[in-house]
Amino acid sequence: MVSHSGLITVMQRAARKAAPRLRRDFGEVEQLQVSRKGPADFVSMADKRAEQTIVEELRHARPDWGLLLEEGGSVEGDPDKPRFIVDPIDGTSNFLHGIPHFAISIAVEDPRGAGGRPEITQALVYQPLTDESFWAEKGRGSWLNERRLRVSSRRDLADSLIATGIPYFGHGQLPRFQRILEAVAPSVAGIRRNGSAALDLAWVAAGRFDGFWEEDLQYWDLAAGLLLVREAGGFVTDFRGSEAGIAKGQILAANDQLHSKLHRLVGGALRA
Repeated sequence: MVSHSGLITVMQRAARKAAPRLRRDFGEVEQLQVSRKGPADFVSMADKRAEQTIVEELRHARPDWGLLLEEGGSVEGDPDKPRFIVDPIDGTSNFLHGIPHFAISIAVEDPRGAGGRPEITQALVYQPLTDESFWAEKGRGSWLNERRLRVSSRRDLADSLIATGIPYFGHGQLPRFQRILEAVAPSVAGIRRNGSAALDLAWVAAGRFDGFWEEDLQYWDLAAGLLLVREAGGFVTDFRGSEAGIAKGQILAANDQLHSKLHRLVGGALRA
């Protein structure tokens, strides 16, 4: 039995409490009440119910912590304490179209991390349909349920499978994406767009994908996933190779052999 902190237990309990209702809603997706909250950006009653359940569990365990929520926005807490970052359904469009690829994402951000800067210290990406619980704690590695995770060991881009996100109506800059795609595609074994950044990053940590890039994400999309990759031995930066752009939704993740190679392709495409 793998030991982890009580905080991971709290996060897993919250996700698993929301999961049964999500599974039922997914099975009745055509009957869901759906509203628009932006161009091609849907929110369902399932999203709201899941977030409410998760927040109730987290606040019961840590009542003085703040939260950053996809649906509920920012909830203030003790500024000296960590906060939870919650995406109740990462992959909402998949969910609403009956595609079984979505996840609950929960991260903990400590305001007094290394160098006095906020940093992610615990992470959970939970897939309700498969019961896959990807979790990580700073300094204690990344795990899939009770199995230790490592990023892939592939060294050549030509053998690598890379994930990404594609701009869509109202989101992202298609010309920029096309320049990057034209630089990356001829150099790799394949590119996938699965529709959930949280799961894409978890799959990089698990070695299923060798790398991932995307921009125009929200912080709750990537907060948990970036720690999973780092604790599995991978590298996570923005497109410039620094951390400055990550909080603004730009991310480039890969194993230690491929990150610099992928970074050169992406950076070169944007400088061209």
